[in-house]
Amino acid sequence: MKQPTNGNPTLEKAIDFLTQTLKKYFNVMPDKENEEDTIKNISAGVSFHGATLWVLVFAIFIASLGLNVNSTAVIIGAMLISPLMGPIIGMGLAVGINDFDLLKRSAKNYLVATVISVITATVYFLLTPLDQAQSELLARTSPTLYDVLIALFGGAAGIVALATKGKGNVLPGVAIATALMPPLCTAGFGIATGNVLYFLGAFYLFFINTVFISLSTYIGVRMMKFTQKQFTTGERYARVRRYIIIAVAATMVPATIMTYNIVKESIFTTNVNSFIADKLNNNGTRIISYDVNKDSLTLRVVAVGRELSDSTVKKAESEMDDYKLGHYRLQVIQGSESDSMMMLNNRLAGLRTSTDNYAAMLHDEAQKSARLQELLNEYARYEAITPEILKEAKALFPATASVSLSVATEATADTTTIKRYVTAVIDIADGHSLNADERKRMTKWLETRLALDTVRMIIE
Repeated sequence: MKQPTNGNPTLEKAIDFLTQTLKKYFNVMPDKENEEDTIKNISAGVSFHGATLWVLVFAIFIASLGLNVNSTAVIIGAMLISPLMGPIIGMGLAVGINDFDLLKRSAKNYLVATVISVITATVYFLLTPLDQAQSELLARTSPTLYDVLIALFGGAAGIVALATKGKGNVLPGVAIATALMPPLCTAGFGIATGNVLYFLGAFYLFFINTVFISLSTYIGVRMMKFTQKQFTTGERYARVRRYIIIAVAATMVPATIMTYNIVKESIFTTNVNSFIADKLNNNGTRIISYDVNKDSLTLRVVAVGRELSDSTVKKAESEMDDYKLGHYRLQVIQGSESDSMMMLNNRLAGLRTSTDNYAAMLHDEAQKSARLQELLNEYARYEAITPEILKEAKALFPATASVSLSVATEATADTTTIKRYVTAVIDIADGHSLNADERKRMTKWLETRLALDTVRMIIE
């Protein structure tokens, strides 16, 4: 619809020229792919079974490994091979063209893929010996409004690429930007370590990506005028629209609150840094550290070098309101106080190093003690079991007079390998002997009785 121009022909021509120019450069309809082919391709990527499901499981393992070792390159690789985008775009397309069969199929496969992904990641993090939360993993536990915008624009790029002829490398880029895989892996980490906040934060990020990629797909399909199936009733259509609005609003509210807190904290930190740089970093004075106690509303600054005069400190404190820090009290630690503070910090650092060294020494001693206890238990076992072995041997082989069991260590000249085995010395009563078959049976019996692969038996 043309805007009123109050009958000004020049203005009308300028508006028409601008409108035509914008249509020429931003109109995607001439590049639109065959609609049926687009729907067919998106529908084909919705299902998860067979090879697609295995690819998903392997991608989850790769992403979990990347998060575990804090490798960005590995995480990106996992996102590139992940097939999770299929059912999410399928849901947006289904709502956009009113195809409820496709919507139900997409939602079902989306739930299957999500559950399998979380279970796979949980299994990995239960088995891995590395249980520290790295920075790549922590980045997926606190979603913000920026993640909403990334998912929204990423989804828009994705549906435009899928529905037009010049796809290029858009879809791999969308997969990396929206990062569907890492949040699910982080959710699995939260379950494996019992950290509910990690699980909730990561799963919320995944839900944000799902909702807004689907929303972008829905908007894109409507703007590109895909043919819509007819609803049986207008009430059903209104209900679907209401559900979409509720899902979008419910997803945005927590993210908006988190974003507000992050931006507020960032502005506060910037104000503190600016205040210190402008008012306290004078010639010859250097601020080496500061901390903010929000409970006591105190900004404590540690300075070295030329001491700040009382008047300079009071003047700086009076100007804190200019940096939106007026409700804070300034405390400057300098001179001997700062030296004491630095000495204390150095001592604490040395204490932490010593504690770490002692912990390592204790760990080594504990391992040695465990090994010695293991050897002691081994010797004690054969000492306790020898009388029983003698009784059983006399019952099976009456010629047995005595039995001696010992643990032996063997080293050979042609190898550096040291072997440990059990030697059984069997004393045969005078006037008796064991033939080859009896010796063989006694050896087998001893190996079975002692639960050993090999027993060296010596007959005396």
